[in-house]
Amino acid sequence: MDRILMFIATGAYSGYLPKAPGTWGSATGVLIWLLIGRIDLLPFLAVITILFVVGVICGGAAEKILDRVDPRPVVIDEIVGQLIALTAAPLHPVVILLSFLLFRFFDILKPFPANWIDRHLCGGWGIMLDDVVAGLYAWLVLQIGLRLYGF
Repeated sequence: MDRILMFIATGAYSGYLPKAPGTWGSATGVLIWLLIGRIDLLPFLAVITILFVVGVICGGAAEKILDRVDPRPVVIDEIVGQLIALTAAPLHPVVILLSFLLFRFFDILKPFPANWIDRHLCGGWGIMLDDVVAGLYAWLVLQIGLRLYGF
């Protein structure tokens, strides 16, 4: 069971790739979006919701398995955050890259309330929610940019 939990929590082990696991997790999120991003909005949001719940469970379990708080290889949170950032985005390379960069920016910067969540919530909730906030910030900036530039 630990292997299944870790497989999910680490984004099919993408969180073990060298240097920047969060970036690899976000890239995994983009790949998942490329596979499912064209489905209708409500089913897409349902997938994100299910992945969030699974992430809370698997992320919390991974903390116990690895005996570390918010372990670096756990990237299910980046996957969910990146999917949020790409919600309703057009299939265009510039948009995808911009979404990726915006999510990474907000995930690293952790503007309020992401920074508060990161410091005060523990377990799977803490792992997941700060990236949900980063994903929402990235989504908002991306959507405003798309509207302004007529995408």
